[in-house]
Order: sequence, then structure tokens, then C-alpha cells
Amino acid sequence: VQLQASGGGLVQPGGSLRLSCAASGRFVSIPVMGWYRQAPGSQRELVAALTSEGNTNYADSVKGRFTISKDNAKNTAYLQMNSLNSEDTAVYSCNAQYRVLGYDRIFSSWGQGTQVTVSS
Repeated sequence: VQLQASGGGLVQPGGSLRLSCAASGRFVSIPVMGWYRQAPGSQRELVAALTSEGNTNYADSVKGRFTISKDNAKNTAYLQMNSLNSEDTAVYSCNAQYRVLGYDRIFSSWGQGTQVTVSS
């Protein structure tokens, strides 16, 4: 699976951005898609994840501000980010955990990172 992420950029504090992550390739299903971020000097952390059943998981720091969603027809996940602040500045990467026909295990794929900078 190849993941193409887009939507990062520079935004002022309090602003919004929407990230997109489009999956392509050969897969049977994508049980989980998620967004991670890594700020300079910090470890990569989970921001939000969405299962194929619709269950979500958010980092405490983004609850109520970020929303993860998915368009199954387009195999694209989105991360709507509102009320952004400087602590949200990081490189955001998407991840897909997927199944391939003929294999009884979960595979994992990462998209390229997209920079989100929150600054006035």
C-alpha cells in the first residue's frame, strides 16, 4: 500500500487545517488508519486513529479539536485540525494497517510526512 499525504502548511494560532492521506495499491482491507506526529526533539506520537468499525482513538492533547474520518470509497483518511496552537507544530505522518489477499497477518505502511507549522 502506498500512502500519499497532503494538506500541511503554515497556519496562525487558532486556525484550522485538514490533512489527507490517500491509500493505493493492492490490499483487501485497511482495518486501521492513523495519524502520527513528531516535533523536533520529541518522539513520534499517535495523534488519532480510526478503525474500519468506526472506533476512534485520540491523543489527550487533541481531543475536542481534531477529528479523524475516512472516505471508504476513496480509501482516503482525513484529519481535521481546529484551534491549532504552537504545540501542534510537527511533521504529521499517516499510517495504514492493512490486509493482503493470501496473507494471514496485518501489514503496515507509512506515508511521507507533511509539515504543520502553527505560528503568528
